[in-house]
Amino acid sequence: MVDRTAPEFRSFLDVYEHASLLELGQLADAARWKLHPENVVTYIIDRNINYTNVCVADCKFCAFYRRPKHAEGYLLSFEEIGRKIEELKAIGGVQILMQGGHNPYIPFEWYLDLLRYIKRHHPIHIHGFSPSEIDFFAGRFGMTLEQVIKELVAAGLDSVPGGGGEILVQEVRDRVAKKKAGADRWLEVMEVAHRLGLKTSVTMMYGLGETPADRLEHLFRVKDVQARSGGFTAFICWPLQPEHTELEHLGKTDAVTYLRTQALARIVLDNVPNIQASWVTMGPKIGQVALRFGANDFGSLMMEENVVSSAGTTWRMTLHDMQRLIVDAGYQAVQRRQDYTLLPAAA
Repeated sequence: MVDRTAPEFRSFLDVYEHASLLELGQLADAARWKLHPENVVTYIIDRNINYTNVCVADCKFCAFYRRPKHAEGYLLSFEEIGRKIEELKAIGGVQILMQGGHNPYIPFEWYLDLLRYIKRHHPIHIHGFSPSEIDFFAGRFGMTLEQVIKELVAAGLDSVPGGGGEILVQEVRDRVAKKKAGADRWLEVMEVAHRLGLKTSVTMMYGLGETPADRLEHLFRVKDVQARSGGFTAFICWPLQPEHTELEHLGKTDAVTYLRTQALARIVLDNVPNIQASWVTMGPKIGQVALRFGANDFGSLMMEENVVSSAGTTWRMTLHDMQRLIVDAGYQAVQRRQDYTLLPAAA
C-alpha cells in the first residue's frame, strides 16, 4: 500500500498542487532530457482494432460498449481483421493495438485461433488484450493469469497494452468500474506479464472525480511494480471524455490539468523510460506542447480509433502533420516499434 503520509509522497503532492505550470514543465523537461539526451521524439504507425464492443463490465465512463444482445453489438470476423491489418501495412504500419469488450459469448479458443490466424496470414506485432481483458479471461475460463498469458503468447501475442488502468485506487474504481479488475488485480496482471517476458505500456485516465492524491498514488503504485519487474516501456495519461457516458455531469478537465498531470508523471516515474503525449484526446497543439512537459514520444498515427471517438473526441492527423509538429517543436521525428527500438529512416 502507498503511505500518503510519507515525506516523499507529501513532497510530490505539494509540488503538483502548488508549483506553477511552467515550474512543473521545467522539472518534467529536465527529467525527460536526463533519460533521453538525444534530440529525438518518437512515434509509431499502428491501428487500434476493437474486435468486439459487446461488454458486461458496465464502466460508467465508456460510450463505446454495448450490452449483450444489443442491436449495435458486433464481433469482427478474422477476415475483417485481416483486411484492417493489410490496410495498415500499406501505409507503413508496424503494429496493431487489439482490444475489445468483456464479451461472455466468445470462447477462449477463438482468441487463440485469431492470434494464430494473424501470425499465419497477416504477420505483424500484436499489442493486445488489456489487463482487464486478461483478468476477464481468467475468471470466465477458470484459468490462472499465468495460464492465460502463456497460451496467448504461444498463439502469437507480443505485448500487452496498458488499457483499463483508469485510477489505480480501489475506492475510485469501485465508483466507476466496479465489475472490472480492481487496482491490485490490474497491477498483478502486469507483473505476471512482465515475469513471463512481455513488455507492456501503462496508462492513467483521470478526471473521474478523484483527488490529486489519488493520481499520485496511481503513479507510486506503477513505480513500485516497475522497480520489481522493469517491464513497463511507457506511460500515457489522458482525461476522461465524458460525452455520451454516465459521467457526463463531471465535464471535461482542461489542458492545464493535462499538462500538470503528465509533468508529474515524468517527475515521479523516473524508472519508466518513456512518456507518450496524448494528442488523440487533447488535440495536436496540446500534444505538441506536451513535448515540453515531459513527453518524448508522440504516440500513434492512430489509423483507426473507436473508443475515444464514441465519446465525441475525434482528432485526426496525417503522418506529415505528425512529423511537422515534432520538427516544429525542435526535435527530430523518428518512427519506432512497440519496444521503442527505432526504425531506419525511409530512403
